[in-house]
Amino acid sequence: MSGVASTFASRQFLVFLLTGGFAAAVNFGSRILYNRAMPFSSAVICAYITGMITAFVLAKLFVFRESQQATHHAAGWFILVNVVAVAQTWAISMLLVKWVLPALGITAFAREIAHGVGVVVPVFTSYLGHKHFSFR
Repeated sequence: MSGVASTFASRQFLVFLLTGGFAAAVNFGSRILYNRAMPFSSAVICAYITGMITAFVLAKLFVFRESQQATHHAAGWFILVNVVAVAQTWAISMLLVKWVLPALGITAFAREIAHGVGVVVPVFTSYLGHKHFSFR
């Protein structure tokens, strides 16, 4: 198996997907709650932060347990990796909700669809960033 294939076929990546899936559910659910008090664009960012805190705690406890990185260094790298990921999430969510889904005639659950796709896209780049920087 090639290096890339073995990286994404590992037990560690599977646990990352499970803990990340839970954090994504926190992200997604909190966006719905935040959206009651603020515009969609702001709610996506606030929800991402909520999910990011959840993801950090779960990654440190369950995914990258052997990391020798000090917690404050890991947190700094984690935030940096997630700044890139939140930009991806926000851009994709906004692109879908403002242009793609309306062009396809999709109006029912458009925000949920857009945000769901936006949350899924950075999974691979985030894993690599956390593996090589946050929790090395």
